[in-house]
Amino acid sequence: MKRFSTDRLWSIAVLTPSVILLAVFVYGFIFRTAYTSLTDWGNDPAQAFSLTPIIRFIGLQNYHDLFTSSLNSRFRQDLVSTLFFTVFFIAGCLILGLGMALLLDRNPKAEGLWRTIFLFPMSLSFIVTGTIWRWMLQPQGGLNQLFHLDPATNGWLTSRESIWSFDWNKIPLITAVVVGLALLWVAWRAVRDGQRTRTWVAAGCAALLLLWALVIGPNVKLLPSPELHGFNIAFIGIIIAAVWQMSGYTMALYLAGLRGIPEELREASRVDGANEWNTYRHVIFPLLAPITLSAMIILGHISLKIFDLVFAMTGPDNGPTDVPALLMYITSFRQNALAVGAAIGTVLLLLVAVIIIPYLASQFRTQEGHA
Repeated sequence: MKRFSTDRLWSIAVLTPSVILLAVFVYGFIFRTAYTSLTDWGNDPAQAFSLTPIIRFIGLQNYHDLFTSSLNSRFRQDLVSTLFFTVFFIAGCLILGLGMALLLDRNPKAEGLWRTIFLFPMSLSFIVTGTIWRWMLQPQGGLNQLFHLDPATNGWLTSRESIWSFDWNKIPLITAVVVGLALLWVAWRAVRDGQRTRTWVAAGCAALLLLWALVIGPNVKLLPSPELHGFNIAFIGIIIAAVWQMSGYTMALYLAGLRGIPEELREASRVDGANEWNTYRHVIFPLLAPITLSAMIILGHISLKIFDLVFAMTGPDNGPTDVPALLMYITSFRQNALAVGAAIGTVLLLLVAVIIIPYLASQFRTQEGHA
């Protein structure tokens, strides 16, 4: 008992400083940022950084203005741009990383050299990557000169053209439909696993959302007039640079997964008459599904808070390539609108939490199941 008490005291003494620092510099600052977003700090830029600024509590007004005020259309475009960037960034990294891993899994000559080449971009910071690709995507040089492209029609980082545009007023309707379909998928999984309670809850919520989308959703207006947002072509250059850097990371994950698959499983599938494609489709790819999920979570987290790559490639003043993290910096430290900047940061935190928390919860459940 004495030994147990001594070990417990030592563990508490060792962990206490870390817990205190974490509580102050992580959760304390998160709480402070969330509270600041509920005030009007910086509405008067002249006294935002004074010794005694006048700060009033205004509730959710900053969030309401971000999503519904005509003065904040740049923020809404940034959210849409981040959504498109996330989809193409994740898809590009997964496809390219899986392709490189499949090539290396065949044990080519000079495998160590190829693995080093594929992993090298990952060793660079986003600032270095952004600087390199900014030079390569210059209108009068780089890729345009290499492939004899017309700079007037190939403005990788300067294009003002936008595609796949939609009205921001449709966001409630689109969100309800997407969440409703996701809940239907959860209900289907619950039926397959024999979980009746989860099935009824998920199916009921999905039905309510889809009914709302059909009956009330089309009449909901966030803005008095249509406001179109879409995918800015100028983001293509940034997506290429981001995929170039992070595809090596997914390659390493997939290669580790491929090397961990027992050769007996492949031999068994061949004995059963499966060709190479069917072996990958029915044996190897399903076993790589957990790796794919982990990679998607990490890449999605990176894409939502991307800042340095965009800053290095296009700077803070290029509207077509703006992202919420960059707008938060501009709003807080250029315009001195600290409360609005805090609100943008809190929105980013919630978006990251939507991705991270379900993943962590599933991981904890899996660990408890194995315990």
